[in-house]
This record gives sequence, C-alpha cells and structure tokens, in this order.
Amino acid sequence: MTDTVGRLEQYRRTFQRYASVEKDQEKVMSKDDFLSAIVPNEDFKKIKREQFELLYKLADKSNKGCVSFNDFVIFEDLLSKPDAEYEVAFRVFDVNGTGKITFDQFKRVLQNNMPQDAVPFDFDCDWLKLYIGSKEGHHELSYQEFTQLLKGLQGERLRQEFKHYDKDQTGFISPEDFKKIILDVAKHKLSDDLIDHLPTLCNLYSGNNISFASVIAFHNVIRNMDMVESVIRKAIDDSSDKKITKADFLKHAHQASRYTAFTPMEVDIIFHFAGVDDDSEVLGLDDFARILDPRWTTFDKKDLTDFDYQFVSDHHQQDQEHGILWQIVGSAYSFTLGSIAGAIGATAVYPIDLVKTRMQNQRSKVVGELLYKNSLDCFKKVLKNEGFPGLYRGLGPQLVGVAPEKAIKLTVNDFVRGKFTNKQTGEIGFWQEMVAGGAAGASQVIFTNPLEIVKIRLQIQGEQAKNIVAGEMAPPRRSAIWIVKHLGIVGLYKGVSACLLRDVPFSAIYFPVYAHLKKDIFKESPDHKLSISELLMSGAIAGMPAAYFTTPADVIKTRLQVEARKGQTTYSGIFDAARKIFAEEGFKAFFKGGPARIFRSSPQFGVTLTAYEILHQILPLPGHSNPAPKDASSSATMLKSIEQNTTFRSTNALKMLLDLDYRFGVYQPTTKKNA
Repeated sequence: MTDTVGRLEQYRRTFQRYASVEKDQEKVMSKDDFLSAIVPNEDFKKIKREQFELLYKLADKSNKGCVSFNDFVIFEDLLSKPDAEYEVAFRVFDVNGTGKITFDQFKRVLQNNMPQDAVPFDFDCDWLKLYIGSKEGHHELSYQEFTQLLKGLQGERLRQEFKHYDKDQTGFISPEDFKKIILDVAKHKLSDDLIDHLPTLCNLYSGNNISFASVIAFHNVIRNMDMVESVIRKAIDDSSDKKITKADFLKHAHQASRYTAFTPMEVDIIFHFAGVDDDSEVLGLDDFARILDPRWTTFDKKDLTDFDYQFVSDHHQQDQEHGILWQIVGSAYSFTLGSIAGAIGATAVYPIDLVKTRMQNQRSKVVGELLYKNSLDCFKKVLKNEGFPGLYRGLGPQLVGVAPEKAIKLTVNDFVRGKFTNKQTGEIGFWQEMVAGGAAGASQVIFTNPLEIVKIRLQIQGEQAKNIVAGEMAPPRRSAIWIVKHLGIVGLYKGVSACLLRDVPFSAIYFPVYAHLKKDIFKESPDHKLSISELLMSGAIAGMPAAYFTTPADVIKTRLQVEARKGQTTYSGIFDAARKIFAEEGFKAFFKGGPARIFRSSPQFGVTLTAYEILHQILPLPGHSNPAPKDASSSATMLKSIEQNTTFRSTNALKMLLDLDYRFGVYQPTTKKNA
C-alpha cells in the first residue's frame, strides 16, 4: 500500500509539473507536455523525439488530443510492468484494440513505421508463415504468440538484410554493409565508440569482408550485453591485477550458466572491440567500458523508493528516530531562527512604522493640529527634532512581540489549513484559506495588542515633547515598564476589538494571496522550489492589498490606543471613533498612513524571509536536515533522478520496437495506403 501511494505521488508530481493546459476545469497534458515529461533531455540522442509519439498515442487512447491525470497514471502503470516493452509493442500493432493481431495489421503497422530507405521486409517468407500463416489463413496472434514472434523478428530482419546485400550469395558482405545492417537493428544499444569501430570487424579474421557467421555472432553479443557485463565484472573482481583474458572470460561464463553462454567467435568479437587499440588481449574494466553504453545502465529503483518516502515524511521519520525530545529541539530551533529573522525584519522597517503611527494619530485643522504635511515631511521632522534614535522609539516592545506573534500566526494558519485540506487531492477552497488566515490573525492579537499599545505610546512621546505650547509643562518621558504598570492588564487590551478588526481581515487576505502567488504565478511545486527572490516578491505583493485595505481599522486602533492630550477628541469605542473621525476629518482620514503601511508590511515580510533563509544556511541544526540521497547533496538531485527514472522506463518501453529498426516510428506514410 505504501509503495502504491509513493508511486501515485511520484506520478502526480510529474504530471503537475508538465501539465499546462486547462480543460473542463482540469489540468491536462498536451502532446508537447507529455513528451517533455517522458523524453530524455540529454541521453539517448540516437532516438528521435517523434519516436516517443508512439507512447503518446498509447496514453491518449481515446484520441482526445490530450492526456488527463488518469490517462497518465494508466500509462505509467503500463511502463512499470516487467514486460512493458512487449506490452507496448503489442498495443502498437493491435491497432483495433481487440487483443489479437492479424497478418494485415502486422504488415500495415510495420510498413507504416519503417523508413523509406530501409531494406524491404519479405512478408511472404517461410519464417513469418510459421507464426502467422498466410494472408488468406487469417491466423490471429495472441499476446503470448506475438511476443515470441517479436523476439525472433530481429534475427529474421538480420538474415533478410544480409541476403539483400550479398547479392552474389558468397556468404560475405562488405564492412560498410555490415555497419548498415547492425545500425538498422541495434544502433540505439551501441556505444558511440563501438559504432565508430564497427567496420573493423573485418580485421578480426583474414579477409576484407565479413561473413554471415560473424554478423550473427556480433548480434548475439549485443542481445546478451547484460550477460557480457555480468561475466566481465565477476571475472575482473576475481582477478588479482583486475585484468582478464579470453580464457578468464570463458571460465566465468561457464560458471555463470548451466550451459555454454558464448561461442569462441563471440568472445573474440567482445575482446576485439574492447581492445581495438590494444593487442595484448589482457583487458581491464576501462577497456570493456568502450562497448558498454552507459546510457543503458539500470536505474536504481531503491533510490526512488527511498526518496518517495523521504519526500512525504522525511521530518517525521527523523523525529521518530530521535524521539520527542528531538522534536522539541527542532521546534525550538525553528522558533529561534524565526524570532531572529522577525526581529531583523521589524528593525529594518521600524522607521516606516513610526511614521505610519504619527500620521494616523495626527488630527486635522478642525481640532487645531497639523504637524506633518505627508509621510516624507513626518520622517524629516522626526529626524530633525528627535534625531536618529527618534526613528526607533518603541522598538523594544516590538522586538519582544515579534517571536510569539509570528510563531502563533504561522502555526495557527498551517493548523487550520491542514484541517480544511483534502487529504487525497491536496486541494483547499479559497474561503477555507481565508478562514485559516483569519483564525491566524485573531490568535496573534493576544500578543500584539499589549505590545502595540506600549509601542504606540512610546512612538508618540517624542511628538508630544516637540508640540508643547508656550508655558505648558512638557510631559514626562515614560518607559515601557511604567506604561505597562500604568495601564494594567485591562488597559493593555484597550482597542483589542479594533486590533481584531485589523488583524483578522489582514491575515484572511494575506495568506491566501501569498499561497496563490507562489502556486499560480511562480509555479511552486514539490519539484520546483522557489528562489529567495520569488519568495520575496510573493510576500511583498501579498502584503500590499492586505495592508492597504485594513488601514481604516488600523487608524481606529491607533486612535483608541493613543493617550489623548488636552483638547483632543476622545473615543469610547470602535463605532464612536469611526463616527467622530468621519465627522471631523472626512473619509480620507481612514486611510491616513496607508502608503506607509504598504511600505512597511511588504519589505518587512521580504526581509524576514531573506534573513530566515540565510540563517538556515549558516546555522543548520545538526542531524535535523533532510536526508541526502545517495551520491547527491540535495533533494533537487533526487528529483532529477525521479525524472530520469520516468524517461528511462519510457525509453526501455521502446526497446522491442527499436529492435525492428532504430528509426521505427519516424517514417509516416504520405498516402493513406493500407487503410
């Protein structure tokens, strides 16, 4: 069950990464999307991209012109079968989907997919009649019968091509014709070095031409290359100098099988091409590597299984290994780094926050006060009258509150989102995202309200000192501790309803917008981790509407929490404040400090995220990082391995068809013949 879930998750990640078309409110793959997902980017250059369209036709079995997720799962499940290459070949020839293949179907599919310059296949040969009968016989091949025919078909093509080039029936062909034959039926399996040296087979024995026996021997070596490699590795491992002779190879070949696996001619051919530049006939693994195409190396499925498990539950696995204490350490680690990053972000934008507070508290000419023309004027006057330290009045309480505020907000949002998220599809409704964000905003108020009221009163003190009327006593400068004692528990929560009115909609807007920016604009997915700049932009953009549209609530909160001076209007609650502000200062007053809120919230989140990423890099928690996959330094490497597995299997699925001709599927008939 776990293995099945792991495979489905792998299929889903691959599908989501490449599917780019929206159809009936569902993502689907176009032909180009599908080919991008299954065609290797670097290896197997001998196989053309259009040959993989044979697999697309199998995936789009309903001819819809696209591949749905269900189609993709069925296709991937087909490729995971142990006999996938035979199954794929059978489905290509079984054009009617009846589970049987007739003579006409076999002939039509083979002709329509062979290149025009290929040696014509003799469908009237005795060999084919033994399997499928004559055209008039109407013998239909089952899947099992077809696989047996397919296994021998390459040998029959080899025989027919040799006969085609040996027009005088001498039993020999030229090295150039030999190369043409071998490339036709095996080019996709040969290393580049072996292809370059194919004509040199004529030098193995006396004479300038190549016999039919040599062609068959060479073909047998290629067909049994896995066995060749296994024998070579075993023989070299047992050798003291890590080199072997033909006798060593034959000895280990006999030990590896009950019957003789290779003839002396086949062994001669193996050593000839491995030691084409070495006459010693004592060769090492590096020599034999010349005939072993590394692109056909078997993919380590264990790596994929391990990664699937790590991807879904890597942290959970680590936590269980280390116990509950380690979970606490990990949480404390994240909490600490989050606190430090939050403090850095808050400090960076604090002067903007101070200007915002001063602007929101400023009363209009109606009440006889207009200290600042705009935010820039406010900044200049604070700097002039109170100096640089004046820009950071009230920073202490702000820093104290950053840690619990950020921690509880993010935790509650993730918790509620997790409850609403569909466990099967991973989807969550937009209104559910807003509820999760709103709950996060409400939960933080328990920390933010007391700290903000202290911060605001400290921010206003410098303004009050510079705004005294002649003959009036300057108000005493109070510390944060004095303000806390003076207000008491009840006073610290003055304006809490306005704080809720601001923080709940802020988070309800912010978190869904942030999530959708990452997913829909920057295409975040399990196999596409966003860069720091993309995260910064997501956070900054999401903060803009959230900050501006909640400015009226922030203005009311500020007025309720600031200690009114003599002659200033006092407010008894949210509605009273809203009514009086509108009556005395007009609607525009509700958006005082709005731009400052945008300029503060956007960069604050960006700076906080940047600091958090950097802190994780320079201060990693030993033993609590994601497990590194084998021979890789990051999960990105393993994601590449997953893609390689998909492309490896799709390439393997074409093997039997490519054995018929390495160009199978490239040629498309221009006429509608044999239809």
